Amino acid sequence: MEIRYSWNPEDVKKYTTEELRKHFLIQNLFQKDEINMCYSHVDRIIIGSAMPYEKEISISATKELGTEYFLERREMGVINIGGPGTITLDGITYKMESRDGIYIGMGTKDIKFKSDNKDNPAKFYFNSAPAHKTYETVKINIKDANPLPQGNDNDCNKRVIYQYIHPNVCKSCQLLMGLTVLEPGNVWNTMPCHTHDRRMEVYFYFDLDDNSKVFHFMGEADETRHIIVGNEEMVISPSWSIHSGCGTKNYSFIWGMVGENQTFSDMDMIDMKDLK
Repeated sequence: MEIRYSWNPEDVKKYTTEELRKHFLIQNLFQKDEINMCYSHVDRIIIGSAMPYEKEISISATKELGTEYFLERREMGVINIGGPGTITLDGITYKMESRDGIYIGMGTKDIKFKSDNKDNPAKFYFNSAPAHKTYETVKINIKDANPLPQGNDNDCNKRVIYQYIHPNVCKSCQLLMGLTVLEPGNVWNTMPCHTHDRRMEVYFYFDLDDNSKVFHFMGEADETRHIIVGNEEMVISPSWSIHSGCGTKNYSFIWGMVGENQTFSDMDMIDMKDLK
């Protein structure tokens, strides 16, 4: 479990490129037969990955949580971006094809991940947030997610936002999670940009080849910075920061939010003329 502490926007203004990447970028998430996690003190979200290869792997509590098991006081969302696999929760097995998601309620003790074929392993990306109540575990196929078509070709931002863990789809305490897919020839997400002081957000970028990158823009509107992100890498976005990306080609990303509310449209929009 890697630990990332909170950041003051006044301090971030002084960060070098190397310091920005050290504090906000998470790389090398998927490793064979390993579970990798990062605990962010921004709203206490945990970002994690599991890539079972030759064996079934399970998730357990760590010292940082101070609990007997991982979801004793937490909820969790998972989306599979790899090959077919399974998630077994307290003895109940869920088949997980590529792009399938699942919401796992507080109190689930035993969580196991497995791939159907090591030549095409499953890649389970997950977000976990503190919870106050147990809600039903729900398997969410991408066809069951709530699609929101956005953008247009002229603005190079035509995309579909799939809401997986959202009040329109299933109940959760505070976690919101979904998948956005950009159409071919489109490269911008979330521009004009926004902040939402009531929620932090994490962006996990994928569906990029080795020669493609996303320029993730962050920082305050009048003090913007950028981080160059590769395939299957992610960025932590504090609530005071913009979070927008432009790729060298189209891509996909998983977004997760944790904070005060679950109002997806609760954004503080920023006028293009105010960006610096």
